[in-house]
Amino acid sequence: MRLPLQVLVALTLLVAAGVSVAADADAVAAQAQRLAVGVCGTCHGPQGNSEQPKFPRLAGQNPDYLAAQLRAFKAQTRGDPDAISYMWGMAGNLDEAVINALGQYYAAQKPGAGRIRDAALVAQGRDIYERGVESAGVPPCLSCHGPGAAGGGNYPRLAGQHAQYVLKQLNSFQNNMRDVAIMHGVAQGLKLAEMRAVAAFVQAQP
Repeated sequence: MRLPLQVLVALTLLVAAGVSVAADADAVAAQAQRLAVGVCGTCHGPQGNSEQPKFPRLAGQNPDYLAAQLRAFKAQTRGDPDAISYMWGMAGNLDEAVINALGQYYAAQKPGAGRIRDAALVAQGRDIYERGVESAGVPPCLSCHGPGAAGGGNYPRLAGQHAQYVLKQLNSFQNNMRDVAIMHGVAQGLKLAEMRAVAAFVQAQP
């Protein structure tokens, strides 16, 4: 059975369009990888496993969360000091396709191993992470960031993250430099020693 000429033409155009979209997606993914390795890698490491505590580890991070942060940097709505100093300028020229592709790139990288520096502090942090601090109205971190700090949904992966970076972000939430209502409420109820313990615990997770 022969197909009408019009149908053959339409099918040919659909196939060509599919190939073009795939090629465009591959090109964007390649561009994102070049940016991640050649530009972002200066601070975050080529595969997102930063060795500098000032800069977060991005390998294995939730892609939706990463994309949301890049959009906030681009819109200049995330106002913690390092965002202003580094990321507002870095994200300013990123388009939506590259933002999403960067999220996918880092999500696909293997996270580095967790690091235990003080076992007693890690144990204290585990208790706060899993149970919260009832007397201060602080809920368990587990309820949003999941078992082992693996994250999920719109909540970031914290496992293996630099303790220094986590502590800095908790301070930013506490002082409303990062305007996230739920985290402002959580951080406000934590004492500095408790924040240090939670940061040590998440850094220790694989």
